[in-house]
Amino acid sequence: MTYAAALPGRPRAGDIAGPATDRARCVLAPNPSPMTLDGTNTWIVAEPDADVAVVIDPGPLDETHLKAVVDAAEQAGKRVALTLLTHGHPDHAEGAERFAELTGSPVRALDPALRLGDEGLAAGDVITTGGLELRVVPTPGHTADSLCFHLPADAAVLTGDTILGRGTTVVAHPDGRLGDYLDSLRRLRSLAVDDGVTTVLPGHGPVLGDARGAIEFYLAHRANRLAQVETAVEAGYRTPSEVVASVYADVDRMLWPAAELSVRAQLDYLGEHGLIEG
Repeated sequence: MTYAAALPGRPRAGDIAGPATDRARCVLAPNPSPMTLDGTNTWIVAEPDADVAVVIDPGPLDETHLKAVVDAAEQAGKRVALTLLTHGHPDHAEGAERFAELTGSPVRALDPALRLGDEGLAAGDVITTGGLELRVVPTPGHTADSLCFHLPADAAVLTGDTILGRGTTVVAHPDGRLGDYLDSLRRLRSLAVDDGVTTVLPGHGPVLGDARGAIEFYLAHRANRLAQVETAVEAGYRTPSEVVASVYADVDRMLWPAAELSVRAQLDYLGEHGLIEG
């Protein structure tokens, strides 16, 4: 299940890490788990000579972590001027309101319920805070509100939970939909092929130095899992839990509840495309 093309070096929770690229550095949140891997990656992104920064996914509501992010920005000579959210899951977004209080920065997100300020985010938006260029890429599938941020100056893309630094992500049914997710992966592949993106800065796990390879792995993995689910249904497994026990037998049982969400999304996809009876 693991895509192993990571760049070396991971911070410990609370560490103020060195730059992952010329413009992006990570502060790791202290919330490790089977679902969050080492914890949530909070990204500080800024032009090297700018005095302001953008923070992507402040993470959980953990005061020590949120203050560590502010400290990391200040030690780099930056003031946090804007906070962006890749999606609304608590491990990425729960701390956003408190972080806004600490920094005075607005919070922009696709979901209006998560915004703090007048502006949201939409496909095609370009963030230009402090001379930085971040392009908003809609990538629904993991959740309906999932976004990625293309950082062209570093040939990088910040992917939230759409692509992880280790392993694969869940399609969080019913909000997440497999058809949308596959389209999003193809959209990211176009960034790698047509726009020269080489680096994935994920929401969890290490930085990936082969963006196209990671995306191709994810597409192949999804195709393989979908075929396995279809085979399981043809063999007589009917309920999502039965399919999980068959298809995900080699996966840690702690992850089976998340796997069941993906299976439900896969069953919906197969039904919608007439590949199994509804």
